[in-house]
Amino acid sequence: MKKYDPIPIEEIKAAQKRISDSAIRTPLVKLNVEDAPAEIYLKLENLQPIGSFKIRGASNAMKMADPETLKKGVWTMSAGNHGQGVAWNARKLGVPCTIHAFSTAAKTKIEAMKKMGAKIKMIPPLASMDELKQIFNPAFYDEEGLCVHPFSDPTVMAGQGTIGLEIIEDLPEVDAVLIPFGGGGLSCGVASAIKAVKPDTKLYGCDAETVPVLTSTFKAGKPVDVEFVPSFISGIGVPFILPEMWDLAKRLLDGATVSSMREICDAIYLLAERNRVIAEGAGAVPVAAALSGKAGSGKVVCIVSGGNIDIDKLVKIFQGEIPK
Repeated sequence: MKKYDPIPIEEIKAAQKRISDSAIRTPLVKLNVEDAPAEIYLKLENLQPIGSFKIRGASNAMKMADPETLKKGVWTMSAGNHGQGVAWNARKLGVPCTIHAFSTAAKTKIEAMKKMGAKIKMIPPLASMDELKQIFNPAFYDEEGLCVHPFSDPTVMAGQGTIGLEIIEDLPEVDAVLIPFGGGGLSCGVASAIKAVKPDTKLYGCDAETVPVLTSTFKAGKPVDVEFVPSFISGIGVPFILPEMWDLAKRLLDGATVSSMREICDAIYLLAERNRVIAEGAGAVPVAAALSGKAGSGKVVCIVSGGNIDIDKLVKIFQGEIPK
């Protein structure tokens, strides 16, 4: 098993400088809900050039890569947002890019990757958990160049950790931070930064009820697989935790929350209505958790990780439905 330590704060600060010409410093704004159970703030990563935080980790990993390897191109496996981050940075650096995209990826994300010049190879529907786990193993693919892993990579986690630095700089008195949990790269990167600077801050990874993998793993005390239930929340739909990511997450996170599909859809609606913020499902999960009081009172930051939602699904949510 790989073994990761928390990302050193010096590496995250170096990443902050390294990616400054790619990722923007996103605003931290208060949620306009007066009767919320906490003082809720929104870290608006949906405002990144690709509509997602994934631009940060991809940029840092590619800028730290060996130039000769980079010349051969970059590639990754992705449900969409990470692929966009890799494709955007590849175009900026002028190197070839290949994305192995999941069949569940949103149409919006697939089209965006194509427009950025990425070569898309669709991963067929998977028949078993073992097959799914293989998809996240770079050795499974016959590709040259740099593999920018979606989460199991310290350089990627360092890039995502820059979000944590910005939160502490903008709101030093933060009490809790809620982070969407997919593979663990965002959670572990952000938590590495915040625990180094303000260790008493509570940090929670956030699940959707369709794939409550972190919640189940915390309860079991060891990595567990959960049933994969397809939903429109593709960004946090990994039904297992890689052992090295659990080993790191259990040292950095204070626990996990889980939100229902109804709560998540209501949060998407509320963000649009009160703050004029468009969030995809994964991006709204922390807000759903905060509005349900799962992070307690005080100053609570929700990382709105992305805004790349298909318009037809957004319309259904605005009409009060839960998209399939």
